[in-house]
Amino acid sequence: MSTGLSEQELLRRDSLKQLRELGINPYPAEAYEINANAADILANYEKDKTAYKTISLAGRIMGRNIMGAASFAELQDATGRIQIYLKRDELCPGDDKTLYNTVFKKLLDIGDFIGIEGYVFTTQTGEISIHVTKFTVLSKSLRPLPIVKRDDDGNVYDGFTNPELRYRMRYVDLTVNPDYKQIFINRSKVINTMRNYFDNQGWMEVETPILQAVHGGAAARPFETHHNTLDMPLFLRIANELYFKRLIDAGFDGVYEFGKMFRNEGMDRTHNPEFTAMEIYVAYKDYIWMMGMVEECLEKIAIAIHGQPSVKVGEHEINFAGPYEKLTMYESIQKYTGIDVSAMSEAEIATECKNLGIEIDDSMGRGKLIDELFSEKVEANLIQPTYITDYPLEMTPLAKKHRSKDGLVERFELFVNGKEIANAYSELNDPIDQKERFEEQLKLAARGDDEAMAMDDDFVRALEYGMPPTSGLGIGIDRLVMLMTNQSTIQEVLFFPQMRPEKKKIELTSEETELFTLVKEGEQFLLADIKTKLTDWSNKKWDTTLKGLTGKGILKVNKTDDGLFLSRK
Repeated sequence: MSTGLSEQELLRRDSLKQLRELGINPYPAEAYEINANAADILANYEKDKTAYKTISLAGRIMGRNIMGAASFAELQDATGRIQIYLKRDELCPGDDKTLYNTVFKKLLDIGDFIGIEGYVFTTQTGEISIHVTKFTVLSKSLRPLPIVKRDDDGNVYDGFTNPELRYRMRYVDLTVNPDYKQIFINRSKVINTMRNYFDNQGWMEVETPILQAVHGGAAARPFETHHNTLDMPLFLRIANELYFKRLIDAGFDGVYEFGKMFRNEGMDRTHNPEFTAMEIYVAYKDYIWMMGMVEECLEKIAIAIHGQPSVKVGEHEINFAGPYEKLTMYESIQKYTGIDVSAMSEAEIATECKNLGIEIDDSMGRGKLIDELFSEKVEANLIQPTYITDYPLEMTPLAKKHRSKDGLVERFELFVNGKEIANAYSELNDPIDQKERFEEQLKLAARGDDEAMAMDDDFVRALEYGMPPTSGLGIGIDRLVMLMTNQSTIQEVLFFPQMRPEKKKIELTSEETELFTLVKEGEQFLLADIKTKLTDWSNKKWDTTLKGLTGKGILKVNKTDDGLFLSRK
């Protein structure tokens, strides 16, 4: 009977069994003390050779070159790879050579974790290596790693490069493609640089609810769930803006959060339904002040990662040192389309969109139409950091009306390399105006706009108690990391991006195969007609086979007035 395991997997399980028979625990519980790492040794050994006479290090075996009584291997820890040297008679000074001849040479494999003790030396070929005086098995790998081959020039052959496999199995990807780890190290630098900058200004990091009774703070379709104890629907947050404003209302001068947001929308190279955003709100500031703060913060991030404010992104060299170009929303549309939408009605803008081949529908109000026109015809042109400012009132229900321009709000979005990475307002703190804006959103929802905001009565009540002038900002961390690490897809900067369920091979019995073959793809077959083709089957055999196929999810039974029908799922 087949176990479904490959030959390599069977051999490794046999090695596991033999290790245990030798009294070696392949998964020991004890802590393993480490006092060195590969990167430090390779960087500093030549500077002070006396510092590496007694070292302890642990990692995966990533390559082996067994040469009789002595062997070389490559060990990979969290910082990199280093060569190790093992000599049989030093590891096994007595008559019993089992530890070297059997355990190391025959029962250990590439991918196994070991701990080593020894000292650092330089081989005759000039390679810094570790002379192993003792090794300990720390974890036996039961699946073989993909073998990624590199030539002397560093070129990779037979690499683990399939994106779907890489994203689905990051634990393999980052083991055999360690260069990708730098993306996530830099991601951490992005967040830490921002956090340190905010903390130095005296602003406080806070936490706001992820499960919310009212989805608000952005125009997006939410994920909905149900709270069993309270017996009420809840939404995964699409933004945390309205909670921040409550905190400003409560007397905090500056609050920020790095948090997960969830928007039940499409997936592509720059969108993931679960993403990380940083939002910050500072009292007594406006959106003009916020522009300067953003420029200073992004320049610090670029320097922290690259040592300079300029960053290579695709074919472009992007300079994050301010000041950035500024265009109003209307100016940007006129610049790149020749159309002045500032005085146009909803119907006139809809006509212009249709003339340009932009897909629209009847649920779209004036603001949404302008947004579509901008997205389709302007965004891709904004390569260097550019602020798009002064949005139409209809597009932004939570921003303050412009101080001097009727029909507009004090808002900017920052675009870099054709994508929006930041969004900021002079925050609306007039409770009467805010309630009217929410009511306009309800009208859009009634027209079929599933991204329209819901009414939040408690938030309006909070504003009625008084909120000081405030500026708020949101930055998409994932897109910012894409820019700072020169990645073209959002999946490359997420440890675990959303994926479709993994397709698994389904094993069928001979009877299940026979029945499944009779049900052709894309058609329905009357159950009684199928039975006439299997007249030699007993009722028990028929029932068992049918249950097997429906239970494995590849055949379904449909009940109609004409009887029971079989079809493929």
